[in-house]
Amino acid sequence: MNQIVLSPTPFYKYQPSRNSKYTRRGEDMAKAFFIVFLVLFLVTACAIVEAQKCKPSGKIRGKKPPKDKCNRDHDSDCCKEGKLYTTYKCSPPVSKRTKATLTLNGFEKGGDGGAPAECDNRYHSDNTLVVALSTGWFNKKKRCHHNITIYGNGRKVDAMVVDECDSTMGCDAPHDYQPPCDNNIVDASEAVWKALGVPKHDRGSLDVHCFIVDEAQQYKPRGCNPDHGSYCCKGGKLHTTNRCSPAVSRRTRATLTLNGLGKGDDGGAPECDNKYHSDNTPIVALSTGWFNKMKRYHQNIAIYGNGRKVNAMVVDECDSTMGWFSDHDYQLPCPNNIVDALEAV
Repeated sequence: MNQIVLSPTPFYKYQPSRNSKYTRRGEDMAKAFFIVFLVLFLVTACAIVEAQKCKPSGKIRGKKPPKDKCNRDHDSDCCKEGKLYTTYKCSPPVSKRTKATLTLNGFEKGGDGGAPAECDNRYHSDNTLVVALSTGWFNKKKRCHHNITIYGNGRKVDAMVVDECDSTMGCDAPHDYQPPCDNNIVDASEAVWKALGVPKHDRGSLDVHCFIVDEAQQYKPRGCNPDHGSYCCKGGKLHTTNRCSPAVSRRTRATLTLNGLGKGDDGGAPECDNKYHSDNTPIVALSTGWFNKMKRYHQNIAIYGNGRKVNAMVVDECDSTMGWFSDHDYQLPCPNNIVDALEAV
């Protein structure tokens, strides 16, 4: 049987010369394809950037406020009859240096802030470091009681979010007949402006940068002192607040806790006398209700426990209404029945 060996037919790749018309045509097509691809890429990139911008959601027509309505404190604007005001459902993306406009607001009852704060349905002292954020940044209460850091006038300050500066509605009673907020507003209390060192006659509007913590991130309090078993706040967790304390009697039940009122201790900022105190002094802080707006300042209370009793002077408040920011050492609000005592007690 004869063996037949089949040899493969040699394959020759056609390689036209660099000067052939086929080569030139191919290079031209490649260049054209690259240009088309680049244009499409740039258009797509621009579309993505455009999509990230916050665009107006609509307009509302202004109504003239009723007589004696619309509080003009802090140079607040009142709606004008027939004027169209732009509304927003979004705010610019947040970053470590988010650009914003700082405005001045009153958070107390009867102030130009209108209704109670959205986060806790309460009014707040203008001496407290609190702010309201535009609707997009407020994000359906997800930033309630979170801290933001505000950089402006060469300084910085931490403030707690307690309210919304509504960018979607306005010109009605709940909004004190004021126009909708812009989408980049940090509406701050007098205390925030004071902390930034802005003179009173210059307060009203200031370009600032803010560090707004994303609500999905875990906030790590800076400077929270865990001495004496103190609890530090956790991002997003809800904590109960109280404006009152149990009724007092000759034998009022309370919980005695351990506190440090020295500088740098877990007691945070001083309250009654604006002084820090030695742990060797028999002094205490009382929950907000018992503290009673400083009416028990420098009064003595008798504490019975462990088969003994001791007299101690009230020099501070264990705040049951607020927490989370620097003045409270980033700790939780106190329960309403606390006697927060020094080592000496």
